[in-house]
Amino acid sequence: MSELPERTDALVIGGGVIGTSIACHLAEAGVGTVLLERGALGSGSSGTTAGVVRTYFPGNVLVSSVAARSMAAYHAFTERTGTGLGLKRIGFLVLFTEEHQVEDFRRTQAAQRAAGVDVELVTAAEAARLNPLLDERTILAAAWSPEAYSCDPAEIVRGYATAAQQAGAILRTRTPVTGIDPDGQVHTPAGSVRADTIVCAAGPWAGTVAAMADVRLPVTTYPVEMLLADVPAGAPRTTLPMTLHPSSQRIRTWGDRILVGMGRPGPDESREAWLQRVSHQLVATYPALAGNRLERGWCGDLDVSPDGMAFIGRDPSRPFLYAAGFSGQGLCQAPAAGEIVRDLMLGKQPWTDTTGLTTARCSGGSAEAV
Repeated sequence: MSELPERTDALVIGGGVIGTSIACHLAEAGVGTVLLERGALGSGSSGTTAGVVRTYFPGNVLVSSVAARSMAAYHAFTERTGTGLGLKRIGFLVLFTEEHQVEDFRRTQAAQRAAGVDVELVTAAEAARLNPLLDERTILAAAWSPEAYSCDPAEIVRGYATAAQQAGAILRTRTPVTGIDPDGQVHTPAGSVRADTIVCAAGPWAGTVAAMADVRLPVTTYPVEMLLADVPAGAPRTTLPMTLHPSSQRIRTWGDRILVGMGRPGPDESREAWLQRVSHQLVATYPALAGNRLERGWCGDLDVSPDGMAFIGRDPSRPFLYAAGFSGQGLCQAPAAGEIVRDLMLGKQPWTDTTGLTTARCSGGSAEAV
């Protein structure tokens, strides 16, 4: 591995979908960029997903607008990076079991559409046609957004990383950050590099990295486990949309099986009790899955903010940018997040007002105008 340069305009810490997107956007804008990743590229939160990009985020129009802009970038990804994502439209179905959920949807639908989201209210019977495993008697209605696609997160990381390197960025894996000095000197086991600006995109380790620079980034680690189930005998061999239940349980087709996500056991809950809870909710909503054994798929950690929305912004007192706390939604927001960080780095007005994305919303302080 070659030595690190003595200095760089921007040093990006974290090599997942967010970090590689940022490195690509910065390098293509002519910013000298170094990216450091403690493991392999995409080995953190980027590999702990259901592999779906979507535009609809219920109850959060700002996130939906970021996701809609990112979706447009994904559709142009192959032309830009030379890497094919193999996007396959599966759609996103959000189930409503309470009347207030239906009313909340109606109240926010116009704002979601204005943000670029294609979403409509469908009946319980229509929802069951979209997901044939669904017992329509268990819901009142659902929101349907066709703009959701299965994809390979590793290909997104690879595409952005390759484009970043072609634009002049230096990417170093197996290079954890061990310290950050007040003058921007960043230390690693492979040497040190002085950065004019540090960009924290370190996922579950973002809070720790920020603390090295004496910056408070209220990001915590949340462990998740994805489960797999067999398609029941006799069930239609159709692709199931990503389907979200109010319990937070989500399912979708995964190859010839069904992917099931519902967090992980609580602090005082055994794994067996958690699996029983997941299975009970699964069978209540999808009776055809009764008796279907749930198997471990994979597990990992997510970077989570207190309100479940990402932090993207700039520290008001030092040259430190951050993009973290995506709470499992980073895949859907990576392209637009890279744009925002690039514009903040260049002192330009981003494409949207990003005040609501800064850490000030959780600290009660005033955000730096961007």
